[in-house]
Amino acid sequence: MKSITIKGSKRESVGKVATKALRNAGMVPCVIYGGENPIHFSAEEKAFKNLVFTPNVYTASIDVDGQKIPAILQDIQFHPVTDKILHVDFYQLFDDKEITMNIPVKLTGTSPGVLSGGALRFTNRKLKVKALPANLPDFITADISGLKIGNKLFVTSLHNDDYTFMHPDNTVVVQVRTSRNATVSAEEEEETTEAAE
Repeated sequence: MKSITIKGSKRESVGKVATKALRNAGMVPCVIYGGENPIHFSAEEKAFKNLVFTPNVYTASIDVDGQKIPAILQDIQFHPVTDKILHVDFYQLFDDKEITMNIPVKLTGTSPGVLSGGALRFTNRKLKVKALPANLPDFITADISGLKIGNKLFVTSLHNDDYTFMHPDNTVVVQVRTSRNATVSAEEEEETTEAAE
């Protein structure tokens, strides 16, 4: 999985006054959990742009005063009116500890069901997986080239040895439903066949 570097500096005081002063200076107060002790630091708001405002998922390499800490974004708080980032929580990664993360699903192929007028319903655009940090994929590929009208693609058909899906086996990732156009074209085909006979 791709990583984004965020440079920050340790916060000496973590009270309300210090936090407000940080935000006024365009900085975001952050915490990294998961290690022996939480690490409080601050970073420029623009440093989070590529990590937060994207459909992709990344790990973060957090550089706090020269010390690099691998982590994942765990929680983020936005201002209810301005949408400014108020606070970010990270979770520290360890090579030997599995973590759970939501990974985007990427569709490949062309569905015969859609070509014949069916409607594609992409119900689960992200799937929760559990894996060691080194095995986390950038995205999960779902091949829809075998889906006809009425077919569903279940999470079980996306099985991978590198990670475990944290969903029930009957979870539908994508399906092709009958649309009104498909019904009409099917009826027209029947009428044409009958007329020919």
